[in-house]
Amino acid sequence: MLDEQAKKTLLRKIPHGLYICGVKDGEQVNGFTASWVMQGSFQPPLVINCVRADSGSHAMIKNSGVFALSFLDENQKDLAAQFFKPKQRVGNKFEDVEFYEGPETGCPIIQDSLGYVECRVVGQVDHGDHTVYVGEVIGAGIHREGNPLLLESTGWQYGG
Repeated sequence: MLDEQAKKTLLRKIPHGLYICGVKDGEQVNGFTASWVMQGSFQPPLVINCVRADSGSHAMIKNSGVFALSFLDENQKDLAAQFFKPKQRVGNKFEDVEFYEGPETGCPIIQDSLGYVECRVVGQVDHGDHTVYVGEVIGAGIHREGNPLLLESTGWQYGG
């Protein structure tokens, strides 16, 4: 028997960083706050990015086959919050955020982030309410030093 409260409590204890996932499909760009992200392989370098299946960004990744992850600094909680909201509700999330297009994917990368990786989708698993995208890292850069923003430090909960 599954103890729902125990499941929820323990799954929320899995540590997660917070990233802005930039996506591009044609001329359209978007971004969202991603937390279910991890490294999956050294060779080739792979990143796992779980994306909500009913989101517009999910469709953009599926169509374009690329995404970029900007690594947030521990003091960028407000920026992470800005990208949690759906585009259809808030409009252009990048309007007041300095970004540039990644040299390998064209996906938006946050200028004031610790750095970024650009990925080409090489696999995906469609189960549940999120798709597990496997991205091969095809570009990376460091903007500055700093400590990463962690979900647990924000007081927010995503998961369980």
